[in-house]
Amino acid sequence: MKLIQTGRSHAYSAINVALIDTYWAVGSYLSSKVAHAGWGKGVVNELAQWLAWKAPDIKGFSAQNLWRMKQFFELYNGNEKLSALLRELSWTNNCIIMAQCKSLEEKMFYLQNAAWAHWSKRELEGQIKSGAFERTMLAEQKLSPVVRELPQDVGGIFKDSYMLDFIDLPSPYHEKDLREALVKNLCRFLLELGDGFTFVGEKVRLQVGNTDFELDLLFYHRDLQCLVAFELKTGKFEPAHIGQLSFYLEALDRDRKRPHENPSIGVLLCRNKDDEVVEYALSRTLSPALVAEYEHKLISRALLKQKMHEWATMLDARNAETEATDEI
Repeated sequence: MKLIQTGRSHAYSAINVALIDTYWAVGSYLSSKVAHAGWGKGVVNELAQWLAWKAPDIKGFSAQNLWRMKQFFELYNGNEKLSALLRELSWTNNCIIMAQCKSLEEKMFYLQNAAWAHWSKRELEGQIKSGAFERTMLAEQKLSPVVRELPQDVGGIFKDSYMLDFIDLPSPYHEKDLREALVKNLCRFLLELGDGFTFVGEKVRLQVGNTDFELDLLFYHRDLQCLVAFELKTGKFEPAHIGQLSFYLEALDRDRKRPHENPSIGVLLCRNKDDEVVEYALSRTLSPALVAEYEHKLISRALLKQKMHEWATMLDARNAETEATDEI
């Protein structure tokens, strides 16, 4: 059965590559005709009708889809870095990314993640709707100096906020309830975390001296090649939380980390946070820690983009102030 499934998977992949290559070639042809022969929508409509008449059994070449092929070619033409990724995605997923993502950076983010994680159409649409790109870029803007200096590159891995709309919690709820809900919905949580995370355990016992401690959730990241500890807080972030997480990371690196692995990373997942308080708390810590909040309801992508702009503006102003001070 495994041989059959593997063969079918390879066959589907080969068919998809051939289909994308065909659409690319058609897009190239149309782009050239529009640019040099003055083709417009009328001519393309006639072409679609002619194709439907000549080959009625071949689907996918409507006038609308022909224009998508032209857009597809013009959007990515000359970008060799993306050419392989385009062929790993279905035409449907490629069209979703073209239609719903604005910048090339955003398109590249979803192309890479959809290819690596093999997102379905529904999963891709869910990631875009939840603003996965914006939440990841926000986290990247806020990385502490210690995390930036790690031997492993954490860019594009973590999020500033995690969408937990798939869990059902009692009211009121405690950290135990949150942890159990995440473990119960582990597949959904792993999808939200992103590709590369594997689950190690919950309530992970750490023994230091004669005292036992429990880490809420422990993961391993295949690309970062390190343990990733998640400590859960149901309230607002407090600077004292960093001390606890730093202690757990030290214990992991001393007692659990293997020689070939990179330093462990910690994520403090809290209900909400004040970004300025977080920045102050992380600026002096020596531990590779991140602070993220979790949401029960979708945040609008417009609001996330506004937060990205505000944070980038603040960083630019701060850097300009630092440069001016250095010159003096």
